[in-house]
Amino acid sequence: MPGVKDAGDSALLLELDAVIDAQVNAHAIAIAAVVRAQGIRGVRDVVSTFRSVAVYFDPLIADAAAVRAALERAASSPGDVHGGRYVEVPVAYGGEFGPDLEGVAAFAGLTPGQVIERHAAADYRVFMLGFLPGFAYMGTVAPEIAAPRKATPRLRVPGGSVGIAGPQTAIYPRDSPGGWQIIGRTALQLFDPARSPATLFAPGDTVRFTPSPDAPVPPPVPARGAEARFAREGGSRTLTVLRPGLLTTIQDRGRWGHQGIGVSVSGAMDLASHRTANALVGNPADAATLEATLLGPELRIDQDTMLAVTGADLSASLDGTPVPLDTPIRGRAGAVLRFGDRRQGTRAYVACDGGIDVPVVLDSRATHVVSAMGGVDGRPVKAGECLLLGPSAPRLPLKAPGRPTRPAAGGVRVRVLPGPQDDYFPAAAFEVLQRSRFSVSTQSDRMGYRLQGGRIPRAAGREMISDATFAGAIQVPASGEPILLMADRQTTGGYPQIATVITADLPGAAQLAPGDWIEFEICSRADATTALIAQEGRLRAIG
Repeated sequence: MPGVKDAGDSALLLELDAVIDAQVNAHAIAIAAVVRAQGIRGVRDVVSTFRSVAVYFDPLIADAAAVRAALERAASSPGDVHGGRYVEVPVAYGGEFGPDLEGVAAFAGLTPGQVIERHAAADYRVFMLGFLPGFAYMGTVAPEIAAPRKATPRLRVPGGSVGIAGPQTAIYPRDSPGGWQIIGRTALQLFDPARSPATLFAPGDTVRFTPSPDAPVPPPVPARGAEARFAREGGSRTLTVLRPGLLTTIQDRGRWGHQGIGVSVSGAMDLASHRTANALVGNPADAATLEATLLGPELRIDQDTMLAVTGADLSASLDGTPVPLDTPIRGRAGAVLRFGDRRQGTRAYVACDGGIDVPVVLDSRATHVVSAMGGVDGRPVKAGECLLLGPSAPRLPLKAPGRPTRPAAGGVRVRVLPGPQDDYFPAAAFEVLQRSRFSVSTQSDRMGYRLQGGRIPRAAGREMISDATFAGAIQVPASGEPILLMADRQTTGGYPQIATVITADLPGAAQLAPGDWIEFEICSRADATTALIAQEGRLRAIG
């Protein structure tokens, strides 16, 4: 029987095999379809990969044991495996569109024309989507042209680029860094969140590349920004961004249900502070707030608005008067909200009654900068733009709660559950994990924190296939220096995940900045559940 593993307290991972194989992959796709069709209460996402199925759920709603049982039943009898679509992709090979074609030819001992013939002669299976929205991992490439990834990745690979990495081939949906060998380019639009379905490919599809003499011209993607919407609707309440701060984005509870097509969940890093801010001004929990990082923005309130600031203490003031954290206040028309020195924490949340009203993209308003999705054209806010606010909430704002628990100055100790790839590590690795005090390096962002201060050993001679990733998972690359995955993490990754931070402790981790420390402590699922119930009780006391 395939094994079901914990991936923290809010996800399970069913592992089928350790190989890239069409039958194994078809089995995973069928299992995911069966579990998805059951509509289990509290399940947020069901994702198939090369050789596994990940189920993400709300541990306060879903019964983890019932989800585990559903996975095991589906694995033992997944039902019929239906074939996917057949998609032809026209490609302009070589030249400026395929700068690595000659290098692949040299690797294979072939001419560039022979490489094209071999690449275009095969039907490729779409095994899974990940890395970027719409990025399909396809295989398998003819062995003679299966050139390895570049030693040094490019900082920018143009969208539509067709690449090879060992036995796999793929198309970059948008401009991004990348290390695949680029042999051509297509004009097809692989991902459009306004289209249904949003992705050109789905797991189980078959793809054939066809040489095309025409230069690829990608179709224009229309801007869907808040400015255009404000211009159409006029009136209403707004905030004007006078200064944007270091990194200020629009966030909500995240973009669940789309990880299977490579779309990151994103959302607020500190979901507890985000939820508190909304409750204080009478908003529903899924209303959008502003997330300010380290150096906050300067915002003019254009009409009377109820607001609250939670999370990090970044010395907020309204027209020069200090703004107490976790307290609803009335902002009069023309008042200016400013932030100053960082006293504690990293991310502050600004909620306004009615929420920040930007277009919903794939069920969420959350900004994911890497894929340019959500918020205002998928980017941080800019000076001079007006942000629409929604209608005022019908219920009254709440009184300030008691002082919530905040991370200790300079660092935090968090609890973890082992896995899901804990079998890739010797016992000594867990000793290093728990006895080390790691520091957050400057190479850290909303995708993940690169940690320094200890090297976690991995089992010798074991490498894993790219698999699903999880919020709070601790990835360990070959260097041994761990990476703590956060809200904007890629949906798939190729490094084993030794342990996963429990849901109740993620808000504390979210408030860390470069130079801060973090320690890890292994706990049980029962401990994780108790901690989350206690946190939920505190949040419900607010509203």
